[in-house]
Amino acid sequence: MPRVLIENIGEVFTGDIAAPLAAARTLLVEDGRIAAFDPPAPGACDATIDARGAAVLPGLVDGHVHPVFGEWTPTQDAIGWIGNYLHGGTTTMVSAGELHVPGLDYERLSPDLVTSLAVVTAATTGRVRWSGMKVHAGTCLLVPGMQAAHFDRLAAAGAKLVKFIFFPLEANRAEAERYVRWCRERGLLVKVHTGGVSRSGVSQVCGFETLSWLQPDVAAHVSGGPIPMSDADLDALVDRTSFALEVCSSGNYGSTQRAVRRLAATGQLARLTLGTDTPGGTGVIPRGMFRQILFLAAVCGVPPGEAVAVATGNTARAHGLDVGVLAVGRPADLVVCGPVQGSAGSSLADAIAHGDLPGVAYVLVDGEIVVAGRSRQTPPPAIAPKFACCNLGWLTGAAGHSKEGH
Repeated sequence: MPRVLIENIGEVFTGDIAAPLAAARTLLVEDGRIAAFDPPAPGACDATIDARGAAVLPGLVDGHVHPVFGEWTPTQDAIGWIGNYLHGGTTTMVSAGELHVPGLDYERLSPDLVTSLAVVTAATTGRVRWSGMKVHAGTCLLVPGMQAAHFDRLAAAGAKLVKFIFFPLEANRAEAERYVRWCRERGLLVKVHTGGVSRSGVSQVCGFETLSWLQPDVAAHVSGGPIPMSDADLDALVDRTSFALEVCSSGNYGSTQRAVRRLAATGQLARLTLGTDTPGGTGVIPRGMFRQILFLAAVCGVPPGEAVAVATGNTARAHGLDVGVLAVGRPADLVVCGPVQGSAGSSLADAIAHGDLPGVAYVLVDGEIVVAGRSRQTPPPAIAPKFACCNLGWLTGAAGHSKEGH
């Protein structure tokens, strides 16, 4: 793996909501992980990125996507979308269920079918690095009649999540609680579709009363996906529960603002996580996670560093992942970006606070440069970082990655 030095950094967004900004100006990457901040003598490196005042932040973590077969997702007939999201600054995705399979009859789902679908997706979509993106796929959509052996099979396949969406929760409370217990025993996390019915039209309405006894790990798209729960339920969810609350691009903007401001006012922003809920009825949004950050900052009044932390460290932690935080020893999943020409902000924090999209120059995943010099999905930063290769052998070996502009 390359040894990479990023120098002349203008701002460091840590992804840690308790300390979202750091004063470091140099960052050393070694063996795919962050080796040091401001090392006094970094030594020889394979590559150097002169940030020229640009910011470094953790790769964004999209906590709610719907892949199906690799980079093809039939609901929008989308191909190549995962690589495009990488160019939008997202380096990790977590599947919220591979439910848009052509011909899948939501009213005739069986335990064996939903388990097999999750296992196959984990072994295909979740096995390959798509353009460098880390995709955690194989999320099972729970149905009545499942046995402990089904959860054993999911755990053996490396699944991270299960999801309640087509399960009639109120009519099968004891069974649902048993599923949650089985998941906890096997290290599987539980996510729940909340609000009104899903795009399928056959899911169940789910608000505070159900969530209060179910106690999932993550309540999905609490501001709508696409329809939110009532304002009273949303307020109660913030005030009377403690699990992670997710907002997505697919939701109701008014409800998102309500939830975020209430979490901030009560000192609970550490519970907030983000996702795009795409591809789906909302479409394909390569810059979706950045748009979520901008909404939190420019509309909901969340400080820029904390908004970035919600989209990175918060979302990673809620899904049991070690990414999303810039700290020594953590995976070197990084985005180098800055204000674009014409932005109201001279710094990235100012631009985010104003709601201006950043310009992405470089993206690294596990220390490998996977987007270099120019993102396909954003304008360039007003002051473009510079790249120097000190090891031509490494550059030749990395020819599979985008190196345009070198």
